Amino acid sequence: MNLGNKVVYQIYPKSFQDTNSDGIGDLKGIIKHLDYLEELGVDYIWITPFYVSPQNDNGYDIADYRNIDPMYGTMEDFDLLVKEAAKRNIYLMMDMVFNHCSTRHEWFQKALKGDPYYRDFFIFKKGKNGLPPTNWESNFGGDAWSYLPETDEYYLHLFHVTQADLNWDNPNVRQACYDIVNFWIDKGVKGFRFDVINLISKTGVYEDDLTGNGKKYYTDGPRIHEYLQELNRNTFGRYDDIITVGEMSSTTLENSIRYSNPASHELSMIFSFHHLRIDYPSGNKWEIQPFRFHDLKKNLFTWQREMEKGGGWNALFWYNHDQPRIVSRIGDEGKYRLESAKMLATTIHGLKGTPYIYQGEEIGMTNAGFTDISQYRDIESLNYYNLMRRKGKPEEEIYESLRRKSRDNSRTPMQWDDSENAGFSDVQPWISVIPNYKEINTLDRESDNSIFNYYKELIRLRKTVPVIADGTFEALLEDDDRILAYKRTNSTQELYVFCNYFPEEAKVALSIPADCRCILSNYNEEIQPGDLTLRPYEAIMFLRDL
Repeated sequence: MNLGNKVVYQIYPKSFQDTNSDGIGDLKGIIKHLDYLEELGVDYIWITPFYVSPQNDNGYDIADYRNIDPMYGTMEDFDLLVKEAAKRNIYLMMDMVFNHCSTRHEWFQKALKGDPYYRDFFIFKKGKNGLPPTNWESNFGGDAWSYLPETDEYYLHLFHVTQADLNWDNPNVRQACYDIVNFWIDKGVKGFRFDVINLISKTGVYEDDLTGNGKKYYTDGPRIHEYLQELNRNTFGRYDDIITVGEMSSTTLENSIRYSNPASHELSMIFSFHHLRIDYPSGNKWEIQPFRFHDLKKNLFTWQREMEKGGGWNALFWYNHDQPRIVSRIGDEGKYRLESAKMLATTIHGLKGTPYIYQGEEIGMTNAGFTDISQYRDIESLNYYNLMRRKGKPEEEIYESLRRKSRDNSRTPMQWDDSENAGFSDVQPWISVIPNYKEINTLDRESDNSIFNYYKELIRLRKTVPVIADGTFEALLEDDDRILAYKRTNSTQELYVFCNYFPEEAKVALSIPADCRCILSNYNEEIQPGDLTLRPYEAIMFLRDL
C-alpha cells in the first residue's frame, strides 16, 4: 500500500454532528456528512472512541470494547457507516485504547472481587510507609496510584483515576486485546490508531523516580517491540489493506524508526509530538511562551531526514483532540487567519508521510476563547485549574493558560453553518459553540479562496503529483529566521515548498530554477520563479520536471 498518497481525517464524534437532539454528536451525524468528506478527498476517517464508557476522559476510559455507547448510536448505525463510507472509497480507522481501560470494565470489576485471573490483568502493589508504591505522577496530575482499602493495595493509573493500566506482561491481556482488534476487522474496519501504545511495556521496576515523574520506567519499555510485533502477527498484519498508527508519548527517533519500519512488522506509522513542544521548552504544557520558530524547523527537518534514512514513516499533523487549534497557536487567528491557516497546511501536506486533518482544521477553526471554568469539560483542564487555585496562582493567569493550552480548544462543536449552534445541534451542545461560527463555517467552501478548497487542492496534489507521495526530503534555508523551506525529489520531479511564518515580508535567499512552475499559492496567484519575496504568511509550491 502506498502510504504517501493517503490522507486521514480525524473525527471527534461527540462534537461532529448531533442528529437526535441531545446535544451530543453521534454516528448518524458522521453518515450525514460523508459527502462532505468525499468532496474534501480523504481516504480514511479516524474516529475517536465511541465505545461504552463512563466518559470520565471523553471515551478514552473504555468499559466495553465491543459495543457502541448508546449516546453515539447502535451497532446497526456503525455497520451502516462502514457501508456508506466504503461507497465513497472512505474507510474507518478505529481508536484502540490498550494501555488502560475503565475501572467500570468487567475485567477490573472482577479483579476487585478477587478473581485471580482478572487480578493479573492489572498492576496492584502494596504501599510503603503509608504512601503509594512510587512517587510517579499521573499524566492528568496527581498520583499515578490509587488506594484500595478493601485489599490494602494500590493500582496503577498513568492517566485518570478511573483508567486502570493493563498488565501487558500477562499473555491473557495481550490475547484479549488481539481479539478486540479482530472483532473490528471482521466488521470491515481498515485502520487502527493505538492510543499511547508505547507505554504498555513497563520496566518491571517500581521505585521512586528521583529525577522525573516516572516516565523512564514505562516509556518505550523493554518488551514494547516484542508486543507490537505479536499484535501485528495476530491481527492486522495478516491483511494488505489495513493501515495503523501508534500514538507515541515522549518517544525517541530510534524507537519510532523501529515502530514504523516495514521490516520490523509493527505499525504503518507513528505520531510523534516533539514538534508541538515549541512553546513549552521545559516540558510543562501549561507554560506560556512564544513559539520558537528555529526549534520547529529543526524538529520537523530532523524527523523527516532521520525517519527517511531509517526507513520509518511519519504521520503528519499539527494537532488533534488533545492540542489547541494550530491557527491560534502559531498562526494568526485575526487579520491573516486565511493566509496563515493555508500556510500551515502547506507545510504539513508537502512533507514526506501521511497527512492527518483534524475536524474543523480545513475551515480554519480557532481556539474557544472560554472565559469561565464552567465552560470547560476536559478533566485535565479542570484538574489543572483546581491544582493551580490550591497553589494560589492568580486566576487570570490560570485562565490565560487554559485559553491557550486546554484540550477543549479543539473539542468545541464543528461549525457547519451560521444557524443557531453552528448547525451542530438544534439544542444546547454538550460544550459551547465558539461565537465566531457566524463567520467561520463550512458554507464558505463555495468560495474559490476558502481554506476548505485549499485543503482540497493539497489532497488532490498529493494524489496526482508523484513526488509529493514518494519524493526524498531535503531541507532548505535552515538558518532563515522567517522562512521554512524544503525540497522533495524523485526520479522525474522536484518540488519546492516555501512558507513564511510571520506577518512581515521575507526575502527568499535562494533562486528558484527558471523552469519551475507554480502549482499552489495561498494568495491564489500564479507566482513566477526567480528571486522571491514572500508576503505575510505566504506559502508557495513550485514543481519542476526533470
